[in-house]
Amino acid sequence: MDWKNIVFPIIAIIVGLTVGFIIGVIYRRRVAEAKIGSADAEATRIINQALAEAESKKKESILEAKDEIHRQRTELDRELRERRNEVQRQERRIIQKEESLDKKIENIEKKDETLNRKIKEAQDRLDEAEALKKSEFEMLEKVSGFTAEQAKEMLLKELDEELAHEKAAKILDYEQQIKDEADSRAREIIATSIQRCAAEQAAEVTVSVVPLPNDEMKGRIIGREGRNIRALETSTGVDLIIDDTPEAITVSCFEPVRREIARVALEKLIADGRIHPARIEETVEKARREVEQTIKQTGDRAVVDAGVNGIHPELVKLLGRLRYRTSYGQNVLNHSLEVSYLAGLMAAEIGADVKTAKRAGLLHDIGKALDHELDGSHVDLGVEYAKKYKESEAVVHAIAAHHGDIEPRTIVACLVQAADAISAARPGARRENVQNYIKRLEQLEEIAKSFDGVDTSFAIQAGREIRIMVKPEVITDEKMPLIAREIVQKIEAELEYPGQIKVNIIRENRAVDYAK
Repeated sequence: MDWKNIVFPIIAIIVGLTVGFIIGVIYRRRVAEAKIGSADAEATRIINQALAEAESKKKESILEAKDEIHRQRTELDRELRERRNEVQRQERRIIQKEESLDKKIENIEKKDETLNRKIKEAQDRLDEAEALKKSEFEMLEKVSGFTAEQAKEMLLKELDEELAHEKAAKILDYEQQIKDEADSRAREIIATSIQRCAAEQAAEVTVSVVPLPNDEMKGRIIGREGRNIRALETSTGVDLIIDDTPEAITVSCFEPVRREIARVALEKLIADGRIHPARIEETVEKARREVEQTIKQTGDRAVVDAGVNGIHPELVKLLGRLRYRTSYGQNVLNHSLEVSYLAGLMAAEIGADVKTAKRAGLLHDIGKALDHELDGSHVDLGVEYAKKYKESEAVVHAIAAHHGDIEPRTIVACLVQAADAISAARPGARRENVQNYIKRLEQLEEIAKSFDGVDTSFAIQAGREIRIMVKPEVITDEKMPLIAREIVQKIEAELEYPGQIKVNIIRENRAVDYAK
C-alpha cells in the first residue's frame, strides 16, 4: 500500500475537523452575542420598569406618610385639648379645696379659742371644787373625829371583809361544783377497780425463823468452838440468833435475799444432818443457785400475772427480787402487782392505754429491788434502770412521778400515782411504827392549832380525818372555807401521809342561861 494513500486522507480529515471546529466556534460566538444583546435589552427594560414602579411607590408612601402625620397631629391636638381641660378642672378642684381648708382652719382656730376658754373656766371651777373638797374634808374630820388616812383604812377594811365574804362564797360554789362533777366519777372508777382487784388484807411478816427437829440440833449448828455457825454466817452474810426459843433459830439480816439463802441452806443442812464447814459452803452455794432460780421464776410469774410482755430479762429478775422486799410490812412484789391491776382497771374505765398503765404500775417500784451499794432513791434508781433497758418514755415518766417528785404530765402517770396510793392506804396493807404514828397525829393537831381562831383539834380515824373546833366570835361562817383551804395547804406542805386527810371544821354558837 502507498503511504500517500494513507497520509492524505488523514490530513484531509484533520483539516476538515479543524475547519468544522472553527466554524462551530464562530457560530456559537454569534449565537452568544445575540443572546447577550437580547439580555441587555431585557435588563434595561426591567430596570426602567423597576425605576418607574419605585417612583410610583415612593409617591404613594409620601402621600401615606403625609396622611399619617396629619392624622397623628389631629389626635395629638385632641389629647392636648383634653389634658388641658383636665388640668383646668384639677386646678379648679384644688382651688375649691384650698378655700374649704381655709374655712376649716378658721373654724378650728375659733373652736380652739373656745376650748381654751372653756378649759380655763373648768380649771377655775376645779380649783374651787378642790378648795371646797378640802374644806369639806376638814369639816368631816372635825365632825367624825377621824383623819383621812384613818377613814381610808376603815373603808378598805370593810371592803376587805366584803370581798372575803364573796371570795368564800365563790370558793364554796366552785368546790361544790368540782365535788359534784369529780367525786362521783372518781368514786365509781376507784370502787370498780378495787372491787375487781382481790388482794390480801394481812401484812407479811418479815422475820425468818427456821424450825428445828429438836434442841440438840442447835449444838450441832454451833459446832465445836462455834466453827459451824461462823462458817455459816461468813458464807451467807447473816447473823444467826440462837437463844432460848425452843426448837427454832432466828435468821437476822437487813438484806432479805441473803436471809432467804441462809434460811434455805439451814433447812437443807438440818435435813441432811451433815454439818461441817465444807458441807456448809457447798450447801450455801446450792441454796444461792436455788434462790436465784426462784427469783427468776417469781419474776416470770409476776409478768404473766400482770399480763405484760416484752420486759427485759434483767428487769424480770429485779421483779423477782421484790418478793423479798417489804415496805411497812407490805410485800413490794404484791404491791407492784396490785398497782398494775388497779392502774389497768382505771385506765380501762376512762379509756386510757391499759397496757402502758399495767406496765408502768408493775415497774413503778423496781428501784427497791436494787442493793444498797447503789446511791439514790428507789425512784431515781428505777428511772435509771428503766431507761437502761429501753422502757418507753411514758413508763419512765410514770416511775419518776409516782411519788410526786415531779409533776405528772400524762394520764398513765396520774393513774399509777393514784393506784400506788390506793394499794398503800387500803386497810391492812401496811404496818406503821407506833411512835411515828403518834408523832404524825400530834403534828396534824399542832398544824391545826397554829391558826388563829382555832379552839381545839382532834385527829381521828387513824389520822385520816381531823376535826377542828373554831371560836365562833373569831371565825365567821364565811371564813370557814378559807381557813380550811389554808390548813389543807399547810398539811400538804409539811406532812407525809398515805392516802388523803379530811379537814372538818366545826363552828358552834351556844346560848346558856339559868332559870332561878
